[in-house]
Order: sequence, then C-alpha cells, then structure tokens
Amino acid sequence: MIVLRPMLVEDVPGVMEIEEVVAEAPWTASIFSDCVKVGYSCWVFADDETNEVLGYGLLSAGAGEAHILNLCIKPRVQHQGYGYRMMQHLIQTAKAMHVNSVYLEVRVSNYRAIELYKKLQFIHTGERKEYYPPSPTTGIREDAMVFTMVFDPTL
Repeated sequence: MIVLRPMLVEDVPGVMEIEEVVAEAPWTASIFSDCVKVGYSCWVFADDETNEVLGYGLLSAGAGEAHILNLCIKPRVQHQGYGYRMMQHLIQTAKAMHVNSVYLEVRVSNYRAIELYKKLQFIHTGERKEYYPPSPTTGIREDAMVFTMVFDPTL
C-alpha cells in the first residue's frame, strides 16, 4: 500500500533518485536533509512494504504565507493522482498553519504542473525572469510563473 507520511532524513536517497531524473536543475541531498532538519513540512509517498519513495512535497511557512518549495512524483507512477493528492495535502497543511496564502513557482515550460495548479484554483500572480539555474543542455535560464492561493479568513 502507498502511504503519505512525513519525510525523514533516511528518505533523502530515495528522494534524490527521483529529483535527479525529473528535475532540470536538481536540488542536492543536503538541501533536502536541511529542509527536514529545520522543520519544514516535508512529505513523501512511500510503499509501506518496501519503503520506496514514490513522490515528495516540501512546504515552508512564515510571515503569514506558505511556500511550496518542491514537489515531484516518480515517473513510473505519474498520472495516477499522486501530484494532485500531494498538492491537496500541502494546501491543507498550509491552512492548518494559519497562513493567509500559499504560493509556488513553476517553470513556464511545465505545462502539466501549470494545469494542475489551475485545477486546484491557484491564480497566476506574477513572473520571475530567469529564475531557474541555466539548463545543463541549453545553458538558458528559464522564467518562473508564480501561482498563489489566498485563503478566506472567515472559514
């Protein structure tokens, strides 16, 4: 069975297996370890029998807002709803932190993720020019789109 649980430092090698395959400019293992150690809200989908990491999501919060830092699903289990479920979990986690909003950045070329964020009712609120590091294949820095979800304080 696949479970959603808090990420442990021991999960970082499995996280890196996904990150290095999927990410254009992968984070390092030390970045993921540091996020866990400082207490960011870090989550993994894992097979509870084999402990294989199938996806992850990281969220930080401060100054009344939350930031979805990274989210990725292993290619062989993409298109099965794990990205959607992780986003729902991160949104609920942000709400439980009593922040006013949650935001994220996404590569302008990541059409599937952009559609997911729109489906979840995130609003495109800006751009960050040349936000991402240069691509190892093209040497070009890619722009980011910023998406935001504002929470209704009366709910």
